[in-house]
Amino acid sequence: MNQDTICAIATGQGGAIGCIRVSGPEAIGITSRIFIPAMAGKRLEKSKPYTLTFGCVYNDTEIVDEVLVSLFRAPHSYTGENSTEITCHGSNYILQKILQLLIKNGCRMAKPGEYTQRAFLNGKMDLSQAEAVADLIASSSAATHRLAMSQMRGGFSKELTSLRDQLLRFTSLIELELDFSDHEELEFADRAELCRLADDIERVISQLVHSFSVGNAIKNGVPVAIIGETNAGKSTLLNVLLNEEKAIVSDIHGTTRDVIEDTVNIDGITFRFIDTAGIRETNDTIESLGIERTFQKLDQAEIVLWMIDATDASSQIVQLSEQILPRCEGKQLILVLNKADLVQDTSSIATTDFPKNVKSIFISAKRRTNIDELQQILIAAANLPTVTQNDIIVTNIRHYEALTHALEAIQRVQQGLANNLSGDFVSQDIRECIFHLSDIAGEVTNDMVLQNIFQHFCIGK
Repeated sequence: MNQDTICAIATGQGGAIGCIRVSGPEAIGITSRIFIPAMAGKRLEKSKPYTLTFGCVYNDTEIVDEVLVSLFRAPHSYTGENSTEITCHGSNYILQKILQLLIKNGCRMAKPGEYTQRAFLNGKMDLSQAEAVADLIASSSAATHRLAMSQMRGGFSKELTSLRDQLLRFTSLIELELDFSDHEELEFADRAELCRLADDIERVISQLVHSFSVGNAIKNGVPVAIIGETNAGKSTLLNVLLNEEKAIVSDIHGTTRDVIEDTVNIDGITFRFIDTAGIRETNDTIESLGIERTFQKLDQAEIVLWMIDATDASSQIVQLSEQILPRCEGKQLILVLNKADLVQDTSSIATTDFPKNVKSIFISAKRRTNIDELQQILIAAANLPTVTQNDIIVTNIRHYEALTHALEAIQRVQQGLANNLSGDFVSQDIRECIFHLSDIAGEVTNDMVLQNIFQHFCIGK
């Protein structure tokens, strides 16, 4: 257990109410040195846990503010330590003054994520649950909130614990056989049952690994690349979709020379739109670099909006088809024929030569015509499932990497059993699978990994 007591502001600036968290062995004692309850004779040290006490924070004889103090006693607190939360008025001066008084009386400022790190170290949650706290704070949609809540409540951890316990039981039996290797007729681990177990575990881990593409899209946004020739209206469309002037719009060809990205929530789905440099032949070095990045972003996108100037549609389709279509295999390609308000007969523009799964729509980004229809096409193209708090979907790259290694290990177990390999080789692969599953929960994680995880938390959490 940590021996020092920490404090930090736990609320954002600008609100009417502020909160300062104090955690550690001296949390209650230090708080009582600057706080006097309004009820005569009442002492904070004698208060019951989970109670609120009204009173004043004093700087010597001067009242700093009237506050409420929440009290929690170890181990029944967020961090597993003695804790207090001082709720005061949201004035930055008041908050800073209370912090100064706490530090003067023995606290130190908390580091980013230190409260959650202490909760992890004190066994209040495992590492995957601790990481879910940061995801919950950063959740920007109903789906990301549900996934974070599911992980924080331990749904993911329970699934991993079940897999790990089954593997531990079998590797123990295999290693028991090795201890009695002189007696070849002894077989403690039923190989047929172990084969069935390995198949079941491989299936579950494989599902978790494959869920990452959906989880990553929900958490970070579905990547949508907006590509096309110069002056097709890509930047105008980006500004319309984001409802702000994010990109510079000009009649001059090659205005956008670098990638511009931003996210927007459409009907509960987060999309990450990527405006790219217009594709054309150019001798400009900087613009050429921008076009190179265009194709890099196209490769990374799940949905591609190919912006085409409807007044010159046939020419643009012919010129860019060979460059764009091969790169869009396996992606959702949507033809967006812009400037439709300048074309008298849109039916004369042929889009039937494309594969059947390629959608097309005529719009006017400048006049915001058919933008709602385009958004509905985007939602359908994203094809994200409805998420509940009971769903187990991987959203964390660290978890994804560990699960990928665990999957490789359990597949080696399957191969070893199929080839009747010696029990010591099979046991080694089982233990490697267990290691990677345990790494997700933080049971084998080193201090460097912990530091990297918690330094990205906000101060006060």
